[in-house]
Amino acid sequence: MADVDNVQAAGCRRADGLRKGYTTGSCAAASAKAATIALCTQESVGSVEIVLPAGQRARFDVVHCSFDSSRALCSVIKDAGDDPDATHGAEIRAEVRWNHEPGVAIEGGEGVGVVTKPGLGLPVGAPAINPVPRKMITSSVEEARCKGGRNEGVKVTISVPRGVEIARKTLNARLGIVGGISILGTTGIVTPFSTGAYKACIVQAIDVALANGCDHVVLTTGGRSEKFAQELLSLAEEAYIQMGDFVGFALKQCARKGVRKVTVAGMVGKLSKMAAGHAQTHVDHSRIDMSFLAQLAADDGLPDEVVAAIRDGNTARHFLDIVCDRGGEAIFGRICALAAAKCREQADGNLDVECIMTDFSGVVIGRAAAIG
Repeated sequence: MADVDNVQAAGCRRADGLRKGYTTGSCAAASAKAATIALCTQESVGSVEIVLPAGQRARFDVVHCSFDSSRALCSVIKDAGDDPDATHGAEIRAEVRWNHEPGVAIEGGEGVGVVTKPGLGLPVGAPAINPVPRKMITSSVEEARCKGGRNEGVKVTISVPRGVEIARKTLNARLGIVGGISILGTTGIVTPFSTGAYKACIVQAIDVALANGCDHVVLTTGGRSEKFAQELLSLAEEAYIQMGDFVGFALKQCARKGVRKVTVAGMVGKLSKMAAGHAQTHVDHSRIDMSFLAQLAADDGLPDEVVAAIRDGNTARHFLDIVCDRGGEAIFGRICALAAAKCREQADGNLDVECIMTDFSGVVIGRAAAIG
């Protein structure tokens, strides 16, 4: 067997020079097609092409191929391109066996998660192989079977040897996927640092929360703010959703899908951006507006020297230190009130929104709500 740590599929580059990669769904389809060819022809397969959902073809190197008259096992290595994907470098295997039932049956094996909660678009108890990858696997296997002159039924088992380990780096357990990773991908291609992929995760998390009876969800800006929120609020695990910097998108999705109440939990930097009306809080899209914070301080009656110090400040932590040193902590509640109002506006007034601000050790320093 080839050294799987040193084998990668050939990706393609975007205009900005970042290299695209392929999804676990594409890799599973490629492995399944290679195994079907090996089973039909009783010959080793070194590479294989599949058709991606958009219609283009992609070629994958096959790093392992073994077979006998009744089954074949092939695998490819997931290459996520320049995207920081937890599954990059994972070996995606497919075993194909002749089956007495007609058609293509697809199962999950070692390292492929099992669905344990509703809301994922798959039945509880089913392997976490999403609908588009299932179609890709089926069509790839059928193409190979027809070219091999065979029409018997086959059973395809997808496995990921390090899937359990890799899954610990994802939010799968939160979503109710246990025992391994998901076989994912709607386009077959991984776009580096894809906002689309992150937004899809937010939508999926909202669906899972609602399907599990959570009409009050907590949107957090990252892992640390989520941990602090979990210590403050007694809600089900599914209610906590890491929205990252996509506050506007997450709020609109919550309103559209029927969430009753949203608690936004974060620290002073992100919440001050929300208070200023920013729907995207990444540094590339919005920066801490010290003039905005200085004006809030002036409106709250803080001394002129404090206002000037804030205006000349350069980070959210600096702002926090200035305010706490001068006894102006009431401003944090004001920021939360403004942030809650702006968040409610971004959801078109269809959500009750509460904002909770903590310091860097998890102590609540501001809290306010905007309700209808």
